[in-house]
Amino acid sequence: MKDTKTIMGTAIAGALALGLAATSPSAMAGKPGFEKCQGIAKAGMNDCGTSKHSCAGQAAVDADAEEWVYVPEGTCNKIVGGKVKGAK
Repeated sequence: MKDTKTIMGTAIAGALALGLAATSPSAMAGKPGFEKCQGIAKAGMNDCGTSKHSCAGQAAVDADAEEWVYVPEGTCNKIVGGKVKGAK
């Protein structure tokens, strides 16, 4: 009986983990109505990783050209030093 509970618990935990893993890429894809703006993030206030690190909040210096934050669409080009990430 105890083995059955353990197996069921493990199966449920696995299913939940798989579900979370499946939704993660879409959650990180972007925010509707916002754009990624490079070059304006304050140290420790970036929204995601770069080639220098993998997580949000790890920007080492202010206004690093590679660091970015989400801003409402159309505002990045109005900010001094701002450049829309991925724009040609």
